[in-house]
Amino acid sequence: MQRIGVDAVSVDRIALAVRRSGRGFLDKVYTPAELAYCAGNDERLAGRWAAKEAVIKCFDGTGICFPRRRIEVLPGPNGAPRARLLGNDRGAQVEVSITHHSRLAVATAHLEIPDAGTMLPAPDAVLLPARPKDAHKGTFGTAVVLAGSLGLTGAAYLSSTAAARAGAGLVRLLVADTIYPILAVKCTEVMATPVPEVVPGAVGHAAYDSILRQLASAEVGIIGPGLGRDSSTWRLVLDLALHARCPLVIDADGLNALAESQRAKGKLGRNRVLTPHPGELGRLMGKTADAVNGDRVGVARKAAKEWGAVVVLKGAHTVVAHPDGRTSEDPHEVPALATGGTGDVLSGLIGGLIAQGSEAYAAAVTGVYVHAAAGRRIAERLGDSGLLASDLLGEIPLVMNVLRQGGL
Repeated sequence: MQRIGVDAVSVDRIALAVRRSGRGFLDKVYTPAELAYCAGNDERLAGRWAAKEAVIKCFDGTGICFPRRRIEVLPGPNGAPRARLLGNDRGAQVEVSITHHSRLAVATAHLEIPDAGTMLPAPDAVLLPARPKDAHKGTFGTAVVLAGSLGLTGAAYLSSTAAARAGAGLVRLLVADTIYPILAVKCTEVMATPVPEVVPGAVGHAAYDSILRQLASAEVGIIGPGLGRDSSTWRLVLDLALHARCPLVIDADGLNALAESQRAKGKLGRNRVLTPHPGELGRLMGKTADAVNGDRVGVARKAAKEWGAVVVLKGAHTVVAHPDGRTSEDPHEVPALATGGTGDVLSGLIGGLIAQGSEAYAAAVTGVYVHAAAGRRIAERLGDSGLLASDLLGEIPLVMNVLRQGGL
């Protein structure tokens, strides 16, 4: 990305500012090295002011802000002005020129900065589903999401909306009767559907038959985000994990239900995707989170083999492991993603890819990459803190569009 900025300022205006505000004005605008170079010369001070303003104009619309005192303009080796950005310049290169005429300082700046849309090299297994020109919503499959409980409705919204943002043709969100009104208002494109509950806000095993019927007509099920810890809920999750015929993505409380009943180990099938963070994988494997992090690839590979499912071990350099021993390590480190709800988005994203026909392992690797790339793009604008999980929803299709246009 290249930008040009131009600014002009009257030398007399700068001289007046110095007379009125003195050291306060100078220290606010100029660095100590600039003040030493200018030595009170009004023309030099005006030239630096104009150059700084020109640089600031270059950054308009980029989301990057450098105040005047963090732009330093001093003579280079050949005497021509040289601009230096003090702080995280994100690879920006700036050139400036300054001229004077009739007590007017005029400056131009040329900015060149790497395109924020540039993405890291993708793992070999990354593969987006085809989007035929003659497609309709049925072409891209139905995702059924079983999520949410009293106080955890956000997880249901995030996971189901992420499935839609990933490109699933239809998304149906199954929620307990008590929280249905909340999700019916919150979700517009996702079809919220009430199912019987065992206690207020918690779906229980009594709903097993009706949920199994819903899954029978779906291309994928996404189970667990915010589902709660009622014992009847966990019985429901376990039986669905063992008996649903469609592929399943199991996350959060769904993983806790599996960890509580190890009889499912080895019986899930390769069309199941488990998406644990280190603590959850530790519970599945009888290890501590520190032990998991001490050998992330090894533990993920062992978990995939023992549980007979694809395992996504979340974190920096997320690991995806297949029961046959294949593993993939994502290239991203995005601390901005370390906030509540981003895992719910990931589960929905992976499920949305499966709904469109992706095989479970490819969907997991691709979903992890798209999710992290979306987080990275947002962090380039916001920094390493302050990202909200819902921010990812609008970024997902943008990342996928870059990939489809060959942006690797």
